[in-house]
Order: sequence, then C-alpha cells, then structure tokens
Amino acid sequence: MDLLTSALKETPPHTLFAAFLALVVFAFYSLYAILHLIAPKPRPVLPSEKTYITTTPTGTVTRQLPCWHDRWLADRHASEARSKNDDPTQLDIADTGSIEPAEVRMSVVFPAYNEEDRILPTLQEAVEYLDATFGRPNPNAALPKKQPHPPARKHAKNAPPREDLSGYEILVVNDGSKDRTVQVALEFARAHGLHDVLRVVTLERNRGKGGGVTHGLRHVRGEYALFADADGASRFGDLGKLVEGCEEVVDGSRRGVAIGSRGHLVGSDAVVKRSALRNFLMRSFHLVLTILTPPATSRLRDTQCGFKLFTRAALPHVVPYMHAEGWIFDIEMLMLAESAPAVPVRDHDGNVIGSSPGIKVAEVPIDWHEVGGSKLNVIQDSIKMAIGLAVLRASWMMGVYRRRLT
Repeated sequence: MDLLTSALKETPPHTLFAAFLALVVFAFYSLYAILHLIAPKPRPVLPSEKTYITTTPTGTVTRQLPCWHDRWLADRHASEARSKNDDPTQLDIADTGSIEPAEVRMSVVFPAYNEEDRILPTLQEAVEYLDATFGRPNPNAALPKKQPHPPARKHAKNAPPREDLSGYEILVVNDGSKDRTVQVALEFARAHGLHDVLRVVTLERNRGKGGGVTHGLRHVRGEYALFADADGASRFGDLGKLVEGCEEVVDGSRRGVAIGSRGHLVGSDAVVKRSALRNFLMRSFHLVLTILTPPATSRLRDTQCGFKLFTRAALPHVVPYMHAEGWIFDIEMLMLAESAPAVPVRDHDGNVIGSSPGIKVAEVPIDWHEVGGSKLNVIQDSIKMAIGLAVLRASWMMGVYRRRLT
C-alpha cells in the first residue's frame, strides 16, 4: 500500500487524469459489451405464428393473420431507403407513426399459457360486456380499402376514427400451452357463435407474457387495443373507464394510453390478505421502479396490472420497439410511450402553437381481486424483475436499445 501511495505521488497529475479517463472509457465500453450480451432480444416470428384458428358453423378453419406491423415495417424500410437517396425529387421519410385504418372498434388480446382452468370465466365476462357495448362486427360492412403495396408518401397522418365503426375481436395468444387452453377457447367460441370474432393464435415456443402480448398487439384491427390477463382478476366492465381515461389524454394525433391501477387498493382486504413477504417485495420493487424509470413512468402507482388500453395511433410508437418478453414488459411499454416523438399542438384555426412530447398515460382505478393459480414465483420472479428492470433501463440509456427496426 505504501509503495502504491508513493508511486501515485510521484506520477504527474496529467498522467493520473489520463489514466482515470481511460479507466472510465474502458468501464463504459465493457458495460456496453456486457449489456449487448445479456439484454433480452425478441426471437423472430415463425411463419405458423402468423396464422390463426377460428370456428365456423361447420368446424374450425386456419387463416392468415392480418398484420398492421408488417405493413408499417415495409413502409419504414422503403422510407429509410428513400431518405438515403440524394435525389431531391425523392419524397422525404414517411411518418413512423402511421398505421392502416381500424376495422373494428375494440380489439382484446388475452395472453394465455396453460389457462384451461381460468380462461372460460374470463371469456364469458368479456363477451357479455363487449356484445352489450360494441356489438358483434358486421361481416357485410364496408371495410377501409387497403393498397397492395405501401405507396410513396410524405408524412402521412392517421385518419380520424370512423364514427360508424363498431364491433370487436378477441385474440387469444396461446403461448405454447401444454394443456387444453386452445380447445377450451374454441369450444367457447363455437357455443357462442363467435365465428371469426374469437381468434386463437399459437406460438410454437413459449415466449413469456410480454412476448405473447406484443405478438397479439402486432395483429390487432381495432381503434382501441386492450390486453388483459386471462385469469380475469381485473373486472372487465371497467374497460369503459379505461376508454374514458384514454380519451382524456389523447393528443392531436389520437395517441393515448390508459392503464388499470390497483394503487387505490393498498390497505384494502385485496392487498392485506396477501402474505407479508409478497407485500414487502411489492413495495421494494416499486421503490426500485421509482429510482430507475424516467419521470412520468416513475410517478405511476401500478405499472404491473394486466389491464392496459392503447389507441390505435399509439401502437406504432410502442409495439415495434419492444424487447422485453418477461414480466417486466409493461414497464418497457410505458417507457416507450413516455419517450415517443413529439406531435404538434394546433389551435382552433389549425395553426401550430407548440408540441406535445411523448404519449400521455392515464392511470385509472379498477376493481381487482386475487385469483388462484398464478404462475408468478414471488421471490424468484421479484428478483428477476428487479434485475431485468436495471438491464432494461441501462440498455435504453446506453444505446443498446434504440428506436430502430427490430
């Protein structure tokens, strides 16, 4: 130690500073390389995962799954190619928030992994509410015209929602289940005449809840897109509250998010009856969340409730950039919404008077109850979520993750 101290004293200050700087740079690039190795990367979608099974009056049928994401991706690739062209006659890069028009009013995504015992009551409650609120889609209604190939266009804007749009769809994303989840869902669809309304998408290999939700949201056709847990813990009738909350925060481009929240239940029987360990881990995770997430996300009381609603215009700013496929995916969605590109704010005459950064998130109190059969391992998954959150935040801060095509 004395030898080291004397050596430091004899070393010129500028040499020490250069060594310190080199050490910082080395540490930065070492962390960057480590994050590249351990940061989650979504696996490519398999061809069979772009199909769905639905019922018909005579049986079942497999069909190609509509995908706004593929259209968006093709448009984005074409626009980036045009942006690299120095020819001034070429059109500018397209609006990365553009998305093809909705075909139904509401899309509901249920990620499901071995849910044969819990999904039936959830579907019953959901269909009862959706039938009463939105009605069944009319198969003979005129749909928005689709062009066979993405056209060259400049800063396309999302079309306003159609006033006559009604109906709904349900996408059950079977995340590699090994039980009768698919059969139970299809039997329910057949019994209730939900032909081509309830669609079952099967992932060949389990991706995790986040992967299932992201896959489902890539294929929704609704003006609104909800994802909800298949266990039915959240009262489905509170969807109306989420729609109202979403409409209160939408910006000029119709971008908005509303999330169900259990924050108001702290101290109630629904939370008090949980084990002391689970409540301790819940508060600890929320503390970590507050420290590691950006301001708007850190102020949310409940980021993990499986009941979240997006307007269609918000989806292109969130879904294409998702990486997390485990329990932590909710937070990445909210961070992406917060960091979404700004849109202009206009006055009544259409003049730009400012800009609105990010997508606003409304936190809406909902009814919620504990449901048995959870696949969450409290201690193990809490630790994984805390580590996952740190990796997620570091990856976005250091540029391992960026708003780029994935």
